[in-house]
Amino acid sequence: MYGEKSFGAVLRGLRQRGRLTMEELAEASGVSVRAIGDMERGRSRVPQRRTVVALAEGLGLVDAEREALLAAARAARPTRAVAVAGTVVPPRSVGDFTGRGEELALLRKAAERAPADREVPVWVVSGPPGCGKTTLALKAAADLAEGFPDGCFVVDLHGVDGPVDTGEAVLKLLKALGVSDRRLAQEDPRGRAGLLRALLGDRRCLVVLDNARDEGQVRELLPAAGRSLVLVTSRRPLTGLEDVDRLALSEMAQEEAVDLLRRILGAERADAEAEAVARVAELCGRLPLALRVAGNWLTVRSGWTVGHLVRRLADEERRLGALAAGDVRVEAAFELSYRQLTGQAARMLRSLSLVAGPDMTAAYGAALTATDLFEAEDVMEELVEAGLLQATFTGRYQLHDLLRLFARARLYREEEPGEREAAEDRLRTWLLETATVAGRWYKPAYGAPPPSWQGLVPLESAEEARDWLRSEAPSWLAALRAAAGRGEHTQVVETVHAMEWFCDLWVHWGHWPEVFGLAAESAAALDDPYMRAFHLNCQSWALNACDQRHREAVERAEEGLEHARRAQDVHQQVSALMHTASAYWQLGDVRKVAERAFAAMALAENTGHYESWPQAVRLYGGALRLLGRAGEALTEHERIVAFLDAPDCPVTGHIADIFRAHTMQAIGQDYAELGRWREAADHFRDAQVRSGAIGISHREGETLRHLAEALIELGETEEARYCLRQVLSLGDLADGKDLKTARELLDALAAR
Repeated sequence: MYGEKSFGAVLRGLRQRGRLTMEELAEASGVSVRAIGDMERGRSRVPQRRTVVALAEGLGLVDAEREALLAAARAARPTRAVAVAGTVVPPRSVGDFTGRGEELALLRKAAERAPADREVPVWVVSGPPGCGKTTLALKAAADLAEGFPDGCFVVDLHGVDGPVDTGEAVLKLLKALGVSDRRLAQEDPRGRAGLLRALLGDRRCLVVLDNARDEGQVRELLPAAGRSLVLVTSRRPLTGLEDVDRLALSEMAQEEAVDLLRRILGAERADAEAEAVARVAELCGRLPLALRVAGNWLTVRSGWTVGHLVRRLADEERRLGALAAGDVRVEAAFELSYRQLTGQAARMLRSLSLVAGPDMTAAYGAALTATDLFEAEDVMEELVEAGLLQATFTGRYQLHDLLRLFARARLYREEEPGEREAAEDRLRTWLLETATVAGRWYKPAYGAPPPSWQGLVPLESAEEARDWLRSEAPSWLAALRAAAGRGEHTQVVETVHAMEWFCDLWVHWGHWPEVFGLAAESAAALDDPYMRAFHLNCQSWALNACDQRHREAVERAEEGLEHARRAQDVHQQVSALMHTASAYWQLGDVRKVAERAFAAMALAENTGHYESWPQAVRLYGGALRLLGRAGEALTEHERIVAFLDAPDCPVTGHIADIFRAHTMQAIGQDYAELGRWREAADHFRDAQVRSGAIGISHREGETLRHLAEALIELGETEEARYCLRQVLSLGDLADGKDLKTARELLDALAAR
């Protein structure tokens, strides 16, 4: 209709015919005035199809004129290559291709099955920008080409940058398959698509449809049956396609990433700075595109050390800019996908860069953007579809390290400081409030959340609370640090106060000394003597039980005792004395253990404050046993059982369960010291079951070790071996000393 006119000339003529200014067309179409001007003057490349459709609607074109404008746009696009027909291998695969052995094996098996299968094997290879989807597909095509005598073809569909029209792709494939122009002229678009499917069904071909935008772009290119193999690569998983196999790519394994750098740099140069090469792999997020850019950068600059690149990449604000070599930029690969997001999804991606943890749930998105959970999940799934967010089998989402940097840069570039701060505040507040509610499940005065609490995550049981606190620990710990740094002291002390009894379920987390230390500092800033005593006492426990810093534990507990007396709080005074005794226990000063524990026990009894009395009695009894007075120790520990069994016992629930488990173990040790091994074994079994039911893994490991020792004394070595293997099966959940003893005892039993 428009002959040989350029797209810009056609657009200008239609606008002038409609007597529209550029501003009026911009308003009617949603395309910017600047973009329209650049197109009309031929200063910009031909727009994507959706832009042309928007312009046609703004111009009010009828069907024929609309199709003619689209045809003018297609004609202006540069011709994109497709491999010629026959057995010619597609565009060369990367010579130093590394890793992806399992993925290649899957595609090799698919190729082997193709002759026997009724349905054509179609594999969708998806993943984030730069993860090597195209490289993998081309490597597979090169390796498998000999098995497809009727041709190996590659079509770049340019899904993220001016997508190829499906009709164009059909036409080029038909020509590559040897269909004459005369035959093509006899078919309409639907007939050509049917002809392509028929030919691929009859022949044995390998087709790579690279860089697909969406399901609609490739659906007509997929044969229904036959002996061919089709590989589709896309940043999206193309979940709308049926009867296809999917292969999701992500970053490389660390070993593979290092190997790729070695192959690019050469083994001699890479091995000379092996540690730096490994660090480059980590800083590149093990993303193949980033690794190749980094490797090429060093190859060109042969006089520069790998360590120099490490220093450049270590700066997070400059890392993406540094990952550029020639016309290949990692940031540009991300930008192509980012530009195609809806405004809501782009905002979500920017906001997710604020999450400190390694992964997240939809609740994070809801908290950051102040939306409900289902809406946030829908938007995050859009990011998954765009290849900018990874969904795991556990229902969590992961944002690649380099994508996180990209999103954070866009956050600071595109949003006002007030908007960023508001999102950070929402996330921090949600994390700390949820952590507080979850931790209080284990505090006697609280338990289940109040009916008025409306959270983004279910906390309907103590188990759900425990799971949330553990899985989200990196994020709520980061939020706690941020709150302390911002002077939000009340929030800090309240959140950590809720962890009083939960912490005993996760002794070996590794951060309790810091957590309670932050709370103690916030309590000092608030000049709250009770909270200072409470958190100093808890910090003493953490230093003693978690970090083996026993002298510091004594100092914190003695400091806590001073503030407890200032607050006139008997319970915290008892706790401080008890924690001092615990630290002296680890230091081997038994007489000081007995002295402090007896003082705590007496103070509790004299004032009627029994919250920590069982712990004090247990420590005092333990000291008596170490002083050679096991009979007296047994008497003291039996007092705890009687106390817990009393119908009016003030200690109940989770706390009572913990005290009983600890006491059963202590009684078992008393019986063992008295040489009454059968009674010792019975009590250790009881304690082990109770510790396991509560979830105190380190106590369970310790009790199993004691049980094994008692069984060995009884000559029941088979059960002893079983108990020792159970200790080892706990792994990092058990104390290192118990693991070491268990191995030694197993070796000794094997030598008998």
